[in-house]
Amino acid sequence: MKKIFFLLMTAAFLLPGSQIMAQCSLCTKTAQQLGEGPAKGLNNGILMLAAAPLALGLFLGFRWWRSQRT
Repeated sequence: MKKIFFLLMTAAFLLPGSQIMAQCSLCTKTAQQLGEGPAKGLNNGILMLAAAPLALGLFLGFRWWRSQRT
């Protein structure tokens, strides 16, 4: 059961989806005013900034999970 939960959570983080591309209301309004190309760049910038904390959280979670397993 724990293995299935871990795999599902990993897949949820790795698979692209519309909710992952969501933005705050201010960023959405700014992106709408910029146009299609810059809006994609803004979205990619937000995802790049979010990648480091998410990777750190996944790494720490994995280390904790591995230490609790033994």
